[in-house]
Amino acid sequence: MSEVKTAAIIGGGVIGGGWAARLIENGIDVAVFDPAADAKDKFDAVLANAERALAKLTTAPRPKKGSIRWHDTVAAAAGDAQLIIESVPERPDIKRAVFTEIETTAATDAVITSSTSGIMPTELQREMQHPERLMVAHPFNPVYLLPLVELVGGEKTEAKYIEWAKTFYAEIGMHPLHCRVEIEGFIADRLQEALWREALWLLHDKIATAEEIDTAIAYGPGLRWAQMGTMQTFHLAGGEGGMRAMLAMFGPCLKWPWTKLMDVPELTDEFVNEVGDQCETQAKGLSPRDLESIRDDNLIAILQALKGTNWGAGKTLARYEQQLIDQAQTAANDE
Repeated sequence: MSEVKTAAIIGGGVIGGGWAARLIENGIDVAVFDPAADAKDKFDAVLANAERALAKLTTAPRPKKGSIRWHDTVAAAAGDAQLIIESVPERPDIKRAVFTEIETTAATDAVITSSTSGIMPTELQREMQHPERLMVAHPFNPVYLLPLVELVGGEKTEAKYIEWAKTFYAEIGMHPLHCRVEIEGFIADRLQEALWREALWLLHDKIATAEEIDTAIAYGPGLRWAQMGTMQTFHLAGGEGGMRAMLAMFGPCLKWPWTKLMDVPELTDEFVNEVGDQCETQAKGLSPRDLESIRDDNLIAILQALKGTNWGAGKTLARYEQQLIDQAQTAANDE
């Protein structure tokens, strides 16, 4: 595995564009393929948002930005890349077809990753010539700001590629989480979707509106989760007794019918429209681009606050900024 000078992005949507923004920000050239007629316009919109956000995120010196080249085929985009990132729709058959075309031109030591939110990498490796170099590297939107990337190997993934990925993603300002056990949905999405299911039931059963549901998170638990996550939050809530005290006190409640667990309300057209209408009302006329800018500004403020206490995702940002400063100093000394 060589140093990544060029990365290929197969699929230039929100996730592919976010990957490209983070990569070029770190001086890596990007080759892109996406067959959609409006792909470049959507891709450029993500890059514009990222440029605006990253200018606010850090004042540390940044390397010379990488270039972006568009290609007409998957094979052409993958040919010169040391890292190939697949971000196409969540269908195993489409993804496997993409990997087949990638392998027609990719170097045998090029690392191939999937951005899938939950498909098992073993399933994706099934038809590959060199399955040992494929893994899931699952990011979170916006990829250019949120540092978490879940690394998941399949049955045929060699450990050296996971170790390489841990180093590489840390170097581009991310926090790699190795999901040691291969499971559908990995770790973060299983947690997110459990909450989403319950939110849909609360709305479906007319217990709360979309705005009330989001208020219940954004003004309370969400602020704690940004710094501690679920387990540490409940451990702290137990006082001197920690998690043991919490389980003794509230453990029996876990058997009460407080959640729907795996049950999902039927997604009828009427219910889908009800949810959509409420979310559009909640947006109060703001466009998706407006909401993205607000989201990014809020994320930057939270990351900067956490950096001030050297905690959680702020600690990752502080380490990345110091790395940029060190790189700039080294470059200046070499001139």
